[in-house]
Amino acid sequence: MYHRTALALFVCSALLMLASVNTYSGAQTMSLDGGAWQFRKLGDAAWLPAQVPGMVHLDLLRNNKIPDPFYGTNEGRLQWIDSVDWEYRTQFLCDSALLRHSSIELVFEGLDTFAAVYVNDSLVLRADNMFRSWRVDCKRIAKNGRNELRIVFASAVRRARELSKNIRLTLPGDEKVFTRKAQYQFGWDWGPRFVSCGVWRSVRIEAWNDIRLESVALRQESLNEHAAHLRAEFEVNVQSEGTYIFRVQSKSAGSKNAEGRLQTIVSSRRESLKRGIQTVSVDWVIPKPELWWSNGLGKPHLYTFVCDVLQDGKENENQSEILDSTTVSIGLRTIKIVQRPDSAGIGFAIELNGQPVFMKGANYIPPDIFLPRVTHETYKRIVQDAAAANMNMLRVWGGGSYEADDFYTLCDEHGILIWQDFMFACAMYPGDSAFVENVRREAVDNVKRLRNHPCIALWCGNNEIDEGWQNWGWQKQFNYSAKDSSTVWHWYETVFHKVLPDVIAHYDDVRFYWRSSPQFGWGRKESLTHGDAHYWGVWWGLEPFSMYEKKVGRFMSEYGMQSLPALPTIAAIAPPPEQHLTSATMKVHQKHPTGYENIQQYLERDYKQPKNFEQYVYVSQLLQARGITTAIEAHRRAMPYCMGTLYWQLNDCWQVSSWSSVDYAGRWKALHYAVKELYGNLLFSVQRTQERTGNGFAIHLVSDIPHDTRGTLELQLRSFDGKVLWSKSQTITAKANTAQIYARVLDSELPKVNATESVLVVRLKNGAQTLAEKLHYFVSPKDLKLTPHTIDYTLTSSPAGQFLTLRSNTLAKNVFLQLRGEGANRADDVRFSTNFFDVLPGETKIVRIESEKPFAVTKEQILLQSLINSY
Repeated sequence: MYHRTALALFVCSALLMLASVNTYSGAQTMSLDGGAWQFRKLGDAAWLPAQVPGMVHLDLLRNNKIPDPFYGTNEGRLQWIDSVDWEYRTQFLCDSALLRHSSIELVFEGLDTFAAVYVNDSLVLRADNMFRSWRVDCKRIAKNGRNELRIVFASAVRRARELSKNIRLTLPGDEKVFTRKAQYQFGWDWGPRFVSCGVWRSVRIEAWNDIRLESVALRQESLNEHAAHLRAEFEVNVQSEGTYIFRVQSKSAGSKNAEGRLQTIVSSRRESLKRGIQTVSVDWVIPKPELWWSNGLGKPHLYTFVCDVLQDGKENENQSEILDSTTVSIGLRTIKIVQRPDSAGIGFAIELNGQPVFMKGANYIPPDIFLPRVTHETYKRIVQDAAAANMNMLRVWGGGSYEADDFYTLCDEHGILIWQDFMFACAMYPGDSAFVENVRREAVDNVKRLRNHPCIALWCGNNEIDEGWQNWGWQKQFNYSAKDSSTVWHWYETVFHKVLPDVIAHYDDVRFYWRSSPQFGWGRKESLTHGDAHYWGVWWGLEPFSMYEKKVGRFMSEYGMQSLPALPTIAAIAPPPEQHLTSATMKVHQKHPTGYENIQQYLERDYKQPKNFEQYVYVSQLLQARGITTAIEAHRRAMPYCMGTLYWQLNDCWQVSSWSSVDYAGRWKALHYAVKELYGNLLFSVQRTQERTGNGFAIHLVSDIPHDTRGTLELQLRSFDGKVLWSKSQTITAKANTAQIYARVLDSELPKVNATESVLVVRLKNGAQTLAEKLHYFVSPKDLKLTPHTIDYTLTSSPAGQFLTLRSNTLAKNVFLQLRGEGANRADDVRFSTNFFDVLPGETKIVRIESEKPFAVTKEQILLQSLINSY
């Protein structure tokens, strides 16, 4: 009974697929996404409902066949899933109108990964790359009425082991290197091992006649303040020789078209074409163009164009039939990667619209181990979190995935530049002709898909492979002979020195290609003088935070410090008895081999031991923020020697103790709140100095503002009970785009006070407005003599929102705000404009309560604590 019912529902749902049809004249598109799918373990009798896009783990979860993979220690119990094969099927209807088209194609935007595709029991495709799109001719196989699509996914783990037998060498990276599949699925030091499979991106039927758009590349031929000269390169597949019209319309001006959108024709061209793949160019000019700027420097202005292919034959082209069309948004800007030799080495800087821009950002990983459940809202939150923290760049790391178009569009809209890795990380890869050709096609697919996005700043071949080969002892570990090493390195050079740069040169020649990140490993002196640098002496090497001040390279593209996620995030995967560092659950959700030991060692250096697990979570986040603050300040004040800082990492793919500043649930850690200040356009940094005139402090001010900023520099030495022990002020002009020392304070100038009970307050003011602020403490937090305090706070509402105003009778260090009540402190409900902040006695701290949803906070819901409450 169950099987007959399931099949009936399956067929009924499949018939509804005809409703998901989009048409142009002579063309028809039918989506096969949705719930009209079934799946089973290959060989099983019973079929279960499935969702596309999806993955087998998600379908098993929806059918209650497995527990939540993230909860507790479930990860280990579910490893059997990747060792078996899985089968999916659906049905779709073809009517006589669709079948009359000269071309009928089955289009997959993503198959993960080793898939045999059957239409009406005929094998039409063998796919072997998660990152490619696939297009299959089904004209001769499709039939009138009901058609069946069936896909068999082979175990990627088993298939990889089979492929590994084709070469005599063992490659660093284990079996995953033989799969063109998201490498992090095989486990990383922040992620679980779930090697999944499935139709992970959309699938559709496309039926068309005469001509189809393969792609459109919008090229910026020249740009100045007077005009932008643009070219649209239409790549088309021509089935019927003839004359066609190629038209570009702007959606930002003009009269409404038939669909009610504002559009005007900016350029068009008639062209007679023969059969085959052809390219047609259409040129036009935008007078007085508005530029696209990165976050913090200006508006990321976008122009949107509709690119049409029309049937010729009408005197008025507005009456011609549209055969195919696509919409493309672009930003007009120039971008250069500047590598200028100097006395120290060779720099690495990014110029946007002719202006050097210090890159402020983070490394980005996939936001879920199961990519199909990442939604537009997920991407929107992540990009908005980056923009809210004053970031202007994210590095899409090479062990994950080329992201969905949605992600890059949001980065376009928010002015977030992207350092885009190709999907290779921390391993050596095979170099046989089939593998190399697979990689080439993968690169072509993704470069063509992403090249119109103004956010893409550069392409990078891989993550840490050159460094691994040179510094990690792989040749010795795998007992390579000189011939073996030469072979493996030749494979490397084939992909990263030839294939990938050739693809960029052919399809996106205006962008810079960087072979490997970093250029040199962190143990080599050149890592600090040439190119980009990954510095892991702090954390991996257990070096003190102070080493960040010494290990400053030209562009710091990786460094980091771990912390635990927020307690509510932990509670989602660990019941209260498991909420301690030695529990089985917490061990599973810490993937670094000595993660908790490292955190504890660093914590003991700077903080008192927290009194319980809740406080340990809080202090671990303070610790992380303290370490990365030291790094970012050192990087920014070294401008222009250093021109970028991207910490590891922005986000998580599950609930885990990691280097992220925003946890899997979207909750900001202390680090992300700190970064919001550290990446501001004005930043103070106080540096201890030793000079012939005496020891003291240098007051650095970094300005990313493209014009000079005038204000009053105020320096005060205060006791923790509010007394002003010393003060000094002067008028300064912070020079545009510079990092300079604007004041020096010698120890001999300051009164003899207890360093454990005083703080140096540094502010830049313009009248009553504070433009920048820094509180500099002279000792580690564990040595501060904090005293019990009373924090008074009021909650007010206005048309601008709700505001919390706080005052304290003595110094309140690292005040942490939360909301009481079930679900009240969920990240998607409420956030504070600042958190983990200090409140000086005699001053007020105003915090805005932020929420995208209507949410009225009451005073009774507010919970707060400070550092003194943690021990």
